[in-house]
Amino acid sequence: MTVAYDFAWKFNAYSHRLYSTNYTELMTQPQPINQPRLMRFATYASVTVAVVLIAVKAYAWWLTSSVSMLATLIDSSLDLLASLITLFAVWHSLRPADKEHRFGHGKAEPLAAAAQSVFVAGSALLLLHQAVDRLIHPKVLEQGLDIGIIVMLIAIGLTSILLSFQRYVIKHTQSTAIRADALHYKTDLLVNMGVIVALVMTLFGWQHVDAIIGLLIAFYILHSAWEIVQSSIDLLMDRELPDDQRALIKEVVLSHPSVQGIHALRTRRSGLTRFIQFHLELDEKLSLGEAHRISKTLESELKQRLGAVEVIIHEQPARKRQQ
Repeated sequence: MTVAYDFAWKFNAYSHRLYSTNYTELMTQPQPINQPRLMRFATYASVTVAVVLIAVKAYAWWLTSSVSMLATLIDSSLDLLASLITLFAVWHSLRPADKEHRFGHGKAEPLAAAAQSVFVAGSALLLLHQAVDRLIHPKVLEQGLDIGIIVMLIAIGLTSILLSFQRYVIKHTQSTAIRADALHYKTDLLVNMGVIVALVMTLFGWQHVDAIIGLLIAFYILHSAWEIVQSSIDLLMDRELPDDQRALIKEVVLSHPSVQGIHALRTRRSGLTRFIQFHLELDEKLSLGEAHRISKTLESELKQRLGAVEVIIHEQPARKRQQ
């Protein structure tokens, strides 16, 4: 009887997925995304953009002597170093589990993100020093302001393209390292826009605007660094999956006709993999083989609904409910 229930539940789950999809959509469904390849390509794109931006910004700063231009040059230089760390972290985190790392290498991502926060905070502190010095000792910017504006427009264009691609990668991989890298470039985008404003204002003789915008950018970068730290700590401390994902896990488990309850649900995420473990309450009359088949069915369905997961299930007799 239990085997029949198990088969009926699997057939119902399959039918729900089949008939809830439009036939045309089913025929045109795209191939599964290669998440590791997508993450690697995102790191290569990030490093390439950083190198190009450093070259053009260094030339513009040499022409303009703008502290805001120096700010964005420093930020891009540190972004290159951070992107190289991200590249290494992604490469390492995608390595399969081995004898010394049974749960894989996914924690390399939040470690890299934490390291990036150090560079972000360092760039902000250096920028604060430069901006305060420029407020106290203002300097007239006379040469190359038009070149500086053109360079910043180029930087905004390249950064916007990279951010669009990074958002796509984050959507399909939930990569912490790529998210931290994208946060750098979001900061860069605001920095670049601020530099353009500063350069334009300088053309009208408002010299202090350059330093003031530099200060605002520095404080924003410090705020971004704190966000990276918080996200990294959550993953390193094995924070639970979001409530909607936990609710989905319970929904999948309790939808099986042979399951009488679930408790002690614990979840975490490492790299691309979600780890799920819980106690499964079953009829005490079921055989060990039947309980095992139910667990494997649930594991398969959770993988179908959540993607890359590792599931540990402890089967036990259902708790007796008080009348």
